Amino acid sequence: MTTATSGAHAPPLPPLGRWIVPLLGLAIFINYVDRGNLATAAPLMKDELGLTATQFGVLISAFFWTYTPGQVLAGWLGERLNPYRTLALGLAVWAIATALTGVASGFAAILALRLLLGLGETAAFPCSSKILAQNLPPEKLGGANAIVSLGLSIGPAFGTLAGGLLMASVGWRPAFILFGLVSLLWLIPWALATRQHAAPRAADPAAETAPSFTAILARRELWGASLGHFSVNYGFYFVVSWLPIYLVKVQGFSMSKMAGIGALIYLSYAAGALLGGHLTDRWIAAGATPNRARKTLMVVCHAFAAASFAACAVGSAPVAIASLFVAGIAFGATSPNIFAIGQTLAGPVAAGKWIGVQNCFGNIAGIVGPIITGFLVDSTGGFAVAFAVAAGVALLGMAGWGLIIPRIAMVGWSRPAA
Repeated sequence: MTTATSGAHAPPLPPLGRWIVPLLGLAIFINYVDRGNLATAAPLMKDELGLTATQFGVLISAFFWTYTPGQVLAGWLGERLNPYRTLALGLAVWAIATALTGVASGFAAILALRLLLGLGETAAFPCSSKILAQNLPPEKLGGANAIVSLGLSIGPAFGTLAGGLLMASVGWRPAFILFGLVSLLWLIPWALATRQHAAPRAADPAAETAPSFTAILARRELWGASLGHFSVNYGFYFVVSWLPIYLVKVQGFSMSKMAGIGALIYLSYAAGALLGGHLTDRWIAAGATPNRARKTLMVVCHAFAAASFAACAVGSAPVAIASLFVAGIAFGATSPNIFAIGQTLAGPVAAGKWIGVQNCFGNIAGIVGPIITGFLVDSTGGFAVAFAVAAGVALLGMAGWGLIIPRIAMVGWSRPAA
């Protein structure tokens, strides 16, 4: 078997530069601000438009109807065309969709714009993973993905706090317009920082060794990583989608207090992301294998997340709030390692496609999770059962990372026949 190497005969890549990784983190930050605005606006939007919890769940889910299958297309574009240009195009689409939501007239219009938003945001993770895997060795991926994951956690924190306060002051419509237009400004520094990278390059002879989607789907490791990714996403999207309504309607907080508590919970996620990414990198640098370091962290964090959601289901209000902070730290610590594991397994030649497929299956949680939660809340009149289901899904992730993936190391891809 001949294994693929990263650009063994390819034209040399330009230096990554000091600004590209921070700008990737900023893009993910914008990504989560723009997708999370709907949840922040939910208490106001539900009243103005007369939405039921089930209808709101459909709006949250609709984002993933295009976002989830679009991951495969984005992974292919990142591999075959250019991840830098693909990411820029995707951000422009999702920013415009965000701004237009502010002038949408009703449920159907918002539903259509959520579909467009999801399509644009597909570019974020496959393209960022391709860029990182092309330029960094496995032992550096945890720290780089931690920086990117900061955007994933600080984005909801900022969106909940700033968005909640802004919406409480001027309403939800002006907030959507403002956030969408400001998002477009990211394209300016990205264009400046990636001029060398975004330019067309000569064909890479090593590209012939890149695996097909069929070869990727045949790997047991892909299915283990996808199950683990689904588990993390189910819990994270559960919190991101329903935390504002839970705090306002169940715990009785005002919009302003909800914004502050929600932001702090998301900041705990950010702290966990920095801790998890750098801890595993330092452990590997000290002599541990990526398999031991990353598997151990993922299994332990899933156990803490499951226990936290179970406590939310049966505990008092103070216990529930404290448990949400613990769940935030646990899921935050997994976030950089989700992508570092996929990037390590795929290797530089296949990272874009692999993360596209893995993220596709992982984001099925975004399709089914909000609808399941909305149904459970409507049918039971509370969140206890929904928290219990989230705890069970967190336990499934332990099997994905710990048992189904035999070893976290680069897969040996067979060179296709001539």
